[in-house]
Amino acid sequence: TISAWSCLELIRYDFNSSSAEDLPPPPPPPPPHLPRFTAAAQVRVTLTLLLCALSACCNLAVLYSASRNHRKRSHVRLLITNLAVADLLVAFVVMPLDAVWNITVQWLAGDLACRTLMFLKLVAMYSCAFVTVVISLDRQAAVLNPLSINKARKRNKVLLTVAWTMSVVLSIPQVFVFHVVVIDSPKRFIQCTTYGSFSSRWQETLYNMLTFTFLFLLPLFIMISCYSRILFEISKKMTEDMLSNEVQLRRSKNNIPRARMRTLKMTVVIVLSFMVCWTPYYMLGLWYWFCPAGLEETVSQSLSHILFIFGLLNACLDPIIYGLFTIPLCMRHMYFVNLGLTDILTHIKCISSGSSKMSRDLFCVQ
Repeated sequence: TISAWSCLELIRYDFNSSSAEDLPPPPPPPPPHLPRFTAAAQVRVTLTLLLCALSACCNLAVLYSASRNHRKRSHVRLLITNLAVADLLVAFVVMPLDAVWNITVQWLAGDLACRTLMFLKLVAMYSCAFVTVVISLDRQAAVLNPLSINKARKRNKVLLTVAWTMSVVLSIPQVFVFHVVVIDSPKRFIQCTTYGSFSSRWQETLYNMLTFTFLFLLPLFIMISCYSRILFEISKKMTEDMLSNEVQLRRSKNNIPRARMRTLKMTVVIVLSFMVCWTPYYMLGLWYWFCPAGLEETVSQSLSHILFIFGLLNACLDPIIYGLFTIPLCMRHMYFVNLGLTDILTHIKCISSGSSKMSRDLFCVQ
């Protein structure tokens, strides 16, 4: 899986046997090259911990602001809250796990923790992708069928339930394919790996491809389809306006009012950030599954570290994008300069207890 590829790989042995007693014994296998905490891994750990702190602060700020403002119960706020929870799973499970694992090099937490954490890691990654898909479907419905806005909250609750359920169900195989393996030569080494869970290489590749399909390809296809239809619908409306000599898009009878267009722009940027951040890492994963020897010869470990960190950056960008599109312009400087948790919470508290206009603007998306 993606998580199996991103962790340190255990060296595999080939044991040969022969029934002919007069044949000389096969030469002993070469000593395995055990992974080390290299300089590139040290940089990766440092950047991962920084992103973990940034993502936790920003996404906790989003949840805090959502819990304090009860005047405007927007269905888009429900989507953003669920996205923040998914990003927090990445911040509290994926990032610390990756950092500690790179420091210890081998697995020291036991078999139960190995299976549990690999399960939670994939749940976090699935949830980020699936909640982003739900956001895309919501924007498509808002533009193509604006009269159904009253049913949006109920529809989104159903879609979010499906998204989280699929995240859990699709991650269950991790509990069975990951386990602790111990080797004693040249020295005792313990690793959490999929080694031995598949009888042949093609089975492991098939499992990885199925995970890759649900984790990236299917969400990407749905997102592109949704926003292609949205773009076509907006272009169609603009053409109709031009033909009827009504060139102003934001008029009172327009099916895409100003607030909805702003929310559409915000969700487009969120989806694009998901695509841009994770596509290079997943493409490298495809290369590894089908041609691991060629990847090791061509791509340095430093580049693989960079692409993984770039993917984790997505969990930090979502709340920042949300803040850019919802926080009043006069307050954005404080929000993005003071990224400490105390400053962010203080700022959001000021907004929540401030003027009624600011309280409305914070969650005025529809």
